[in-house]
Amino acid sequence: MEQREKIVLTRDCKAIFVPLGLRVNAKKGREVEILQELGGSFTVLLDGQMARIDAADADVLGREREPLPVELFEGKLTREKTEEFCWAHMGTVFDPEIPVNVVELGLIYEFELSGANDQYRADVKMTLTAPGCGMGDVLVEDVKYKLEMIPGVVAANVELVLDPPWGMEMMSEAARLQTGMM
Repeated sequence: MEQREKIVLTRDCKAIFVPLGLRVNAKKGREVEILQELGGSFTVLLDGQMARIDAADADVLGREREPLPVELFEGKLTREKTEEFCWAHMGTVFDPEIPVNVVELGLIYEFELSGANDQYRADVKMTLTAPGCGMGDVLVEDVKYKLEMIPGVVAANVELVLDPPWGMEMMSEAARLQTGMM
């Protein structure tokens, strides 16, 4: 069995219990166990409960925030490149319980980039793997935040829709292979 990394929190930080979506204050000095480190955020075991710690608080775990794809880009952002980065940034949002991003999971139903002259609006319709998931608002906030980190994206509207219901057939082949859901 793989040994999970245990870390003592270096300061207070916000955490979100998974799958409830309950926001809590994780206190300095608490020991957590890292379960998953993907897309910059961390899924940890906190007081016997799975919790998510955001990338902005990576330092509390002795980590640095993982740069987003656009932060590594040097050059002019065209409309096409901006759209590419939108998809790349959405691909850095991970379900805290499943080690697969929301794009590969098939949770992004629609994406549209509108506007011109480096003043774009990103509109997204996304769903959840389970309608009652308490993490829905967190995932929506993550997608919105990461889209608005892209220069030229002045607004992002992310709408949570439950129709049609999500099914495993919406996952990419790579995601099905990774999760063993073939």
